[in-house]
Amino acid sequence: MFANYLIGLREGLEAGLVVCILIAYLVKTGRRDALKPIWTGIGVAVALALGFGCALEFGSQELTFEAQEALGGSLSILAVGLVTWMVFWMRRTARHLRSELHGKLDAALRMGTGALVATAFLAVGREGIETALFVWASVRAAGDGSPAPVIGAGLGLATAVFLGWLFYRGALRINLARFFTWTGGMLVVVAAGVLAYGFHDLQEARWLPGLKTLAFDISDTIDPASWYGTLLKGIFNFQPDPTVLQVTVWLLYLIPTLALFLAPVGFASGKGKVKEPDEQGSRPSTAPQA
Repeated sequence: MFANYLIGLREGLEAGLVVCILIAYLVKTGRRDALKPIWTGIGVAVALALGFGCALEFGSQELTFEAQEALGGSLSILAVGLVTWMVFWMRRTARHLRSELHGKLDAALRMGTGALVATAFLAVGREGIETALFVWASVRAAGDGSPAPVIGAGLGLATAVFLGWLFYRGALRINLARFFTWTGGMLVVVAAGVLAYGFHDLQEARWLPGLKTLAFDISDTIDPASWYGTLLKGIFNFQPDPTVLQVTVWLLYLIPTLALFLAPVGFASGKGKVKEPDEQGSRPSTAPQA
């Protein structure tokens, strides 16, 4: 449940910051007439994300077992790729996110209503699709049929909406650079577990060999049904009897990815140390009170 709460909080807060920046900029520049197209684009993006999640959940139930495992494994790997790209992208561009969105919004204002709807839709829709896909993959990895993962993601999104509202009102100020660094690192750990489980799905679909070749089996030591087994499963997608391929994939992803993410020198294309967003640059402008 915690892992899915983290996913909902992280992805929801990113989308919430984008919405705050767009709305605050329009209010500050006296373009309240453009708010309706922005909210329309946001609404369409949210509806698309919900529809995509429902299609994944209910559409996969009509497939055979092997087809379900193949689809689940493939989409889990895709979800990990998207989330990994997202955490590195935010690390690189958070400092300039506000100015970048302002530029796109200015261009959309000149082009008309349709461009405003598209700007909001594209800004929020990407986060929504990533969230739906990663939550679905994480719920599949939990595999216990419990509603807790979905509840956790919902609580995370609700928290993100509340925090976004506080940011907009100017009632809350936190170090967003540190927040995104810590949550990004934890998401990398969660993603490693989802990736390993995705490869296990492909083994069960008979796309990959080695399903019976276990790296270890500590089921007698750590009972998956115990509270601590459930906790490890929920946070890290821990499995007491993983295959050799699962452990190999987990290590090959987690160690280099986490090292690169936490390293002081990032993907700055030769510009040296990556500049973290300062406190002023990481917050959306506070909108004037009506």
